[in-house]
Amino acid sequence: MDPSIILAAVDVETAAAYAETAGRAMGLGLGTGLAALGTGIGLGFIFGKTIEAVSRQPELKSEIQSIQWLGFALTEATVFYGFIAGLIAFFV
Repeated sequence: MDPSIILAAVDVETAAAYAETAGRAMGLGLGTGLAALGTGIGLGFIFGKTIEAVSRQPELKSEIQSIQWLGFALTEATVFYGFIAGLIAFFV
């Protein structure tokens, strides 16, 4: 099917509105996906280093774990920041 036939059936304003909505949706998905990717990498580092630290100094396990959970919470928050920023960009 020839694309010019499809474009002729839709006026320019409608096509522009569809393109804008599609761009916003792709930006939301891409932004949230990249935030989740970065968070996954960060959490891997946090838990990997926690395992190394506890294996080196088992007597500090409780202190290391408390710091680990703080790092986990702060790293996990970046996904929500990315998602909220994407929602703001999508709807505003």
